[in-house]
Formats: sequence, C-alpha cells, structure tokens
Amino acid sequence: MKNVLKRIKKAFGPGVITGIADDDPSGIATYAQTGAVFGLTQLWLALYCIPFMISVQEMCGRIGMVTGKGITTLIKSHYSKPVLFLAITLLSIANVVNIGADVGAMSQALAIISPLSFGVGIFIFTIFTIFTAIYIPYKIYVKCLKWFALSVLAYVFVAFMINHDWVLIFKALVIPNFHWEKEYLINIMAMLGTTISPYLFFWQANEEIEEEIETNKLEEFGKGTPKVTRNDLKQMRTDTVIGMAASNIITFFIIITSASLISSTPGQVITATDLIRSLTPLAGGFSAYLFAIAIIGTGLLALPVLAGSAAYAWAEAIDEKVGLGKTFKEAKWFYVILALVMLIGALLNVFDVNPVAMLYYSAAINGILAAPLLFIIIHIANNKRIMRENTNSKLSNILNIFIAIVMGLIALFTIESFFRP
Repeated sequence: MKNVLKRIKKAFGPGVITGIADDDPSGIATYAQTGAVFGLTQLWLALYCIPFMISVQEMCGRIGMVTGKGITTLIKSHYSKPVLFLAITLLSIANVVNIGADVGAMSQALAIISPLSFGVGIFIFTIFTIFTAIYIPYKIYVKCLKWFALSVLAYVFVAFMINHDWVLIFKALVIPNFHWEKEYLINIMAMLGTTISPYLFFWQANEEIEEEIETNKLEEFGKGTPKVTRNDLKQMRTDTVIGMAASNIITFFIIITSASLISSTPGQVITATDLIRSLTPLAGGFSAYLFAIAIIGTGLLALPVLAGSAAYAWAEAIDEKVGLGKTFKEAKWFYVILALVMLIGALLNVFDVNPVAMLYYSAAINGILAAPLLFIIIHIANNKRIMRENTNSKLSNILNIFIAIVMGLIALFTIESFFRP
C-alpha cells in the first residue's frame, strides 16, 4: 500500500499541474458560457478532447525530457526568427488577457466571501504570484502548486448539490451534437483554444526540464543531454494522462452545472462569479462559498503557469538564463519578464478593460496560434536528429495532425466570421 501511494504521489508532476492549470478562472468562464448558451450540446467536447490533449501534452513533455531544451530554443534553432517572435508575441498577448481575466475573477470571488474589495484582491494576487515565483525555492513552489490543484474538487462537490438529468447528460456526453452555425463554431474554437492552449505546450516542456534539473539528470536548461530512461518516459505519460483526464472531468462538471443554473444568449458574457451568485438560491450558501474558493485556488495555480510560460518563451528567445529553480540573480530577465506579464495582465482590470469579455478573443488567438505551432512541434517531435529514438509514434502523429488540422480549419472560419457582416 505504501509503494502504491508513493507511485501515485510521484505521478503527480508537471502533467497534473498543466492539466489543472487549464481549468483556470478564465477557462471556467468559457465552460460556464458554453453551458449557459448551448446547454449540453457541446458537452461531448469534454470527452472527445481527452485523447488529443493527452497526445499533444505528452509530445511536448517528451520533447523537453529528451532534449533538455524548451520549445522556444528548438524553434529558434530550426526555424526563422520572424516565425519565432510572431509565435511568442501572440502567446504573450493571449496570456496577458488570460491573466487579467483570472485575476479579475479571483478578486470578484474574494470580494464575495470576504470584506476585501475587488482592488485589494487584484493587488494581493498579483504580488503573491510574483513574490512566490521569485523567492520560494522550486521544490516547495511545486508542492504548493500541487496543493492548489486539489481545489478543483470543489467544482465536483458543487455539481452534486444540484439535481441533474443524468440520462440526458450521458447522451450529450457520448453522442456528438454539431451545427454549422457561426456562434456554435466560434464557441468550439473558444473551447479548443482554452483546452489545447499554446501556453500549456511551452509550460509542460519546460517543467519536465525543471524536474530533470531537480533530480540531477541535467545540469542546466539547454546544456547537455538528459539521461532519460524508459521508466522516466512512462512516468511522464502517466502524469500527463492523469492531468489531462482530470482537466476534462472538471470541464464536464462546470458545463453541466452552468447548463442547469444559467440561461444566456450568444454575445452575453457569463463570468465565473455569475455561477457563484446563481448557486446560492438553488444549492445554498455553502456551495457558493466552495465554488468561490475553487476559483481562487485554480487561479493561484494558473497564474504562475501563464506568466511563467511567457517568461520561458521570451527569455529563451533572447538567450537569457531561465528556470524557476534559479535565483533572481541567476535568471534576472526571466523573472523580470514574468513580473511584467503579471502586472500588465492585472492592469487590464485597473483600467476598466473587461478581460472576461475579451476571453473569446484570447481563446481565438490561442486557437489560431495552436494550429501552426502544433505543426512545428510535430515536425520537431519527428526529427530523429533532435529526438533520437524517441520520435512520435504513428498514433501520436495521427492524433496530433488531426487536431492541428481541425483547429486550423475552425480558426480560419473564426477569422473569416469576424469580417463577415
């Protein structure tokens, strides 16, 4: 029993953190929007996205583990500079908007369950994220992130406090419901952009490298070849499967909860706090309190992932040292970029820009960026000079190429729809 618990604890690594970070407050808002506007008709995405998420994140994690280099460094080595800087610029824009949405939702949730104001919440969460990233040692920092990941269980508890038609839910989950309508397809783009997000590609690859440095398999980012065993790769895959499955299970519960509680129309933005307020009369004050805590907990997990992925990308691009395992002196520009991204995102709330209303735009940017970036990552993962014997399997290529094509086609439709009368 002790060995089983040890293995389970060991499996909770970068993949789990990546998966749960995907269910950040801005992601919750997208899922809440989906349930409120489309009911259960897009619930099937929570099930059918799982194999694609696992395949994409496993590929990114494997690239980091095998090469000891981040995705930015590999793109810089094998592609032109304009391609690299366009990719990380779009990534940073989407991340800044997501950070703004997350900090705003967390501050609204804090204001509901405490006497602290919205502005105070923004200040607290922004400074807390920057301070912990810079001054908390990596070992302790990762443990904290894992504890924050447990907060998503609140979404499951809340869902069971409401009466649902489980037969109808099961049908909606298993049988895909598809419509060739503008709003329906744009929402699918938002769902895919929120679920298969470029910032997660960068983050997981880099966190696998952080783990290698922590376990003395690698001396430093981008230097030397890691000593990776079959068991290491197996453990990473297990971790990724757990993380991505958990992410989509939470997506499932958020959609069914919002479908039961809120009715909305396309164009009307549903925020995470709308769900909190709607819970009180139907499921009681405790469920609303629990949901608010979950928003704050998942936000605390997601903020360093969003800011950190942008910091890794830019610092690698300009050949500066990177890593949460390094001190501020050792990786000054990495931490400066992380802090800047956090501050700019938080300021979206201060200047009365509604980042939650911009979620569809950030999700669209994520979706548009994901397709070409995925093709580049697939190319890297199939390059034997880079990956040696650890290139993609046939199944991995089929899944990754398929989702890249689907996201690319829906992205083109989304772009075209913005210009259509």
